[in-house]
Amino acid sequence: MWGKLLGAMFGMALFKWPGLLLGLFIGHWFDRSLRSSFEDSGGLAALKKDNSEAQGVFMYSTFAVMGHLAKADGVVTSAHIDKATEFMQQLGLNSKQQQEAQRAFREGKAADFPLLAQLALLKQSYRWRPDLLQLFLEIQISIAYIDAHLSAVEERLLQQLADALSISASRLQYLLGRYQAEARFAKRPRQTAAKADTLQDAYQLLGVKPDCSESELKKAYKKQMAQHHPDKLMSQGLPAEMLELAKRKTQDIQAAYEMIKQNRS
Repeated sequence: MWGKLLGAMFGMALFKWPGLLLGLFIGHWFDRSLRSSFEDSGGLAALKKDNSEAQGVFMYSTFAVMGHLAKADGVVTSAHIDKATEFMQQLGLNSKQQQEAQRAFREGKAADFPLLAQLALLKQSYRWRPDLLQLFLEIQISIAYIDAHLSAVEERLLQQLADALSISASRLQYLLGRYQAEARFAKRPRQTAAKADTLQDAYQLLGVKPDCSESELKKAYKKQMAQHHPDKLMSQGLPAEMLELAKRKTQDIQAAYEMIKQNRS
């Protein structure tokens, strides 16, 4: 209906009565195409559909791709296994869930693991939720940096993940830098008079430069909080097990912002 209405209005404004008829025709075609796309995606039923299936895809993909990344350089080290185990514990997975996560990790290590097919399924499940796809990539970045070094093979694989999830190369580079700053910032004590390097990490965590204005700083802070806020991510379909991860990220964002504000006052 809206296509016909808007088409008629624009057509009438441009070409008078002939434009009205042309606009109605184009609008009708648009309405049919839009309705078809909506029905193909499940219509209202898809909007009401339980998120459990998509959440299962997110959890399986997280640990399977984690295993695939761990094997990227040929050998899965004890550090990779410890990191994956620590991550499972941080998420508060019960015994059965840990077994499922471990199985996914093992399957991801296999040479014939269908990486692109799995990523396509993940993207399809969260195609309208880019913040969750970015969070997924951030998790994989943490695995790639387990030894504080990113090999050429790991970097190519991360680029492959980003491409499959429609995340730009420039965005990936930003996330790589942000992760390093976040990791360093999280390990350092919070001091009122922050050291220069800690303060630099705080700025990088928020994605701004030290010479940014107050309005730019506040805008960056709000953007980071919006992207990682647990309530928002949960409403978009983040598995409940991932809630603690989102909480820790927002705590670091909050701490970085407060440190910068204190050192600017």
